[in-house]
Amino acid sequence: MTDIRFGTDGWRGIIAEDFTFANVRLVAQAIARRVRAEVGGRTPHVLVGHDTRFLSREFARAAAEAMAGEGVQVSLTAAFAPTPAFSYAVVRLRAAGAVVITASHNPAEYNGVKFKSGFGGSAPVAFTRGVEEEIRRLQREPPNFQFPISNFQIGSFDAREPWLDRLEELVDVARIGRSGIRVALDVMYGAGQGLLAGRLRRAGATVRELHGEINPGFGGLHPEPIPAYMGALMDCVKGWEGSALRVGFAFDGDSDRVAPVDEDGIVVTPHQTLALLVRHLVQQRGMRGAVVKSVNIGHLVDAEVEALGLPLVVTPVGFKFIAEAMRKHDAVVGGEESGGFAVRGHIPERDPGLISLLLLECMAMTGKSLGTLVREMEAQHGPRRYDRLDLRLPSLEARDHVVAAIEGSPPDQVLSLPVRQVETMDGVKLTRADHSWVMLRASGTEPLLRIYAEAPTENEVNALLAWGRAMALGGGD
Repeated sequence: MTDIRFGTDGWRGIIAEDFTFANVRLVAQAIARRVRAEVGGRTPHVLVGHDTRFLSREFARAAAEAMAGEGVQVSLTAAFAPTPAFSYAVVRLRAAGAVVITASHNPAEYNGVKFKSGFGGSAPVAFTRGVEEEIRRLQREPPNFQFPISNFQIGSFDAREPWLDRLEELVDVARIGRSGIRVALDVMYGAGQGLLAGRLRRAGATVRELHGEINPGFGGLHPEPIPAYMGALMDCVKGWEGSALRVGFAFDGDSDRVAPVDEDGIVVTPHQTLALLVRHLVQQRGMRGAVVKSVNIGHLVDAEVEALGLPLVVTPVGFKFIAEAMRKHDAVVGGEESGGFAVRGHIPERDPGLISLLLLECMAMTGKSLGTLVREMEAQHGPRRYDRLDLRLPSLEARDHVVAAIEGSPPDQVLSLPVRQVETMDGVKLTRADHSWVMLRASGTEPLLRIYAEAPTENEVNALLAWGRAMALGGGD
């Protein structure tokens, strides 16, 4: 019996090992029952979407049939699409939610299930816990996959074109097309292929799309937009001769995370990206309101928010917490360290399509390259460098002991600089007198410790990461 648990954004497993048709049907049944319980006597309408992974279409069909058998009105996507397109479809079609078959940025052997709530964002923790409880009940029942779907016709819907239309309503794509900006898009064989590129080309922009075809093995590429897997995009942008108004964007497997690349082939960090978005939305678009960030987003955002006189809301790691805070505070923008961002007026959900267009709009309106915009911001607030180290420990107990020990007795100084602030909302974050910081946090259900650090220079970042590693392994000061 598979122990199925929902993480910060769904359940994932290895195809044919624990991610099987039987388990997908089981999860779909459980979701259907929870949705029906929430809507009372009405018949809920649930959408089913999928990405480009191996068997994703077939798994989506199985999920649709299982939910239809539970008395839910189901619509199955006509084709693969980015996860935010399904989130937007939920709002547009006034559905009760969407089941999306995707493993996001995981390696090719994985697949997974995400659920998006009726407001268009990640399901609240209470809902996913309820789904887990329903799964346990179903696992205790006699096997029964003879789903009575005769009374419920599975419908079809288009997630792609309406989502792209909405992005063009939110951003002046025609202005981007006229600006002369050249755009490289690495869709990493994922669900974003052909979509944003097509709209930008239609507006007159020069676009190169990398890895824009179906390849369930991802061509040996890990579909995650982090520098280690972005070499092709970095080389493409840097080697593109001509105007400095050139930029790249990398998207993960289900196109809900993004990493920009400037004209010199340098990856713009999520911290820099969120700060740029705040500045553009306030200065160029005249928006005001709170900014939401996860606790592992760096001080550059704090400095920009303070300079603009905006309130800042900090959340634990996980976009569902950002989405909840954005709705509560009617925030202008929210962002996380893994490259997910959302903006007021759209959906409270990561949408790299919108974020990419907003950064392009900023370049078009200012006439400046992305690298120039970053350098101007760092000239005002000081340079910030960032990195992360993932450390595998012998057991969950060992991992949790490390975090608990530092939480229980935080050091007065780290590498000879005094600690000015200790935050323990999600792991432990130690901020030093110069606003540099190091953070240790347990990751999911694996014996993995994530160590994050931000400082003015790369050498200082590396020193902070080494300090965190030494503390985790029993050394340090």
